[in-house]
Amino acid sequence: MLTKDKTSIYVISDSIGETAELVAQAAKIQFNSSVGDIIKFPYVFEEYQIDEIISRAKNEKCLLLYTLVTFSTKKYLKLTALRNNVPAIDVLGPVINALIDLTGRQPKLEAGLNRRLDAKYFKMIEAIEFAVKYDDGKDPRGILKADIILVGISRTSKTPLSMYLAYRNIKVANVPLVPEFDPPKELYQVSSKKVIGLTNDPEKLNSIRLERLKELGIKKSSNYANMDRILDELEYADTIFNQIKCPVINVSTKAIEETASIITSIIS
Repeated sequence: MLTKDKTSIYVISDSIGETAELVAQAAKIQFNSSVGDIIKFPYVFEEYQIDEIISRAKNEKCLLLYTLVTFSTKKYLKLTALRNNVPAIDVLGPVINALIDLTGRQPKLEAGLNRRLDAKYFKMIEAIEFAVKYDDGKDPRGILKADIILVGISRTSKTPLSMYLAYRNIKVANVPLVPEFDPPKELYQVSSKKVIGLTNDPEKLNSIRLERLKELGIKKSSNYANMDRILDELEYADTIFNQIKCPVINVSTKAIEETASIITSIIS
């Protein structure tokens, strides 16, 4: 039960009310213990719901914060609160009205749009975390969970492509191919339609790997950038691609964005 010397805040929304609740929390913290509970009333669409809330609020020391997008519902709440001497603030109204004046356009007036954007954002974060967790064959179990599996030898853009696609809410695992090791068995347990083989021209690979060795301070004579070794790796990769029967993309002349576009068109 609320004590009479504390002001409560009612949050009223035609969605879940997270926007007004955040505003209420930010304001409440400025008043120490003078402000009591924040009470949410989500999914308010009907006049009778507003009547019930106002009837309760008028008997308490209470402030109403509301985010209602339907004009008629918003008007009814405003007038009902005014008649009952309950202070009420339209959280989004002033901002929306200013944007109408500046843009010359009308708002969508759809409830819950912010929540839909949040859901998309969290899906993207989940995809990014997935790409990091299952990068470079760290855990082959990710192959079975991924939307796309990228397969190729070193320096065929597997990791940057994984991250780029993750920002588009696609869960990607990538698997390096090395002649001395068999690919994980999970690679043969998924549909070949989900697997994308990545390859590169030998000369381009040689140049990229030499630059990489230079960055690491390793001698150019390293087997990593040896042309014979590169040709062996490419031949091994082609063998695996043929076994899986997956599409193959040569990334030698393609930007990450272009390759990603080809991949999404393949799997769509």
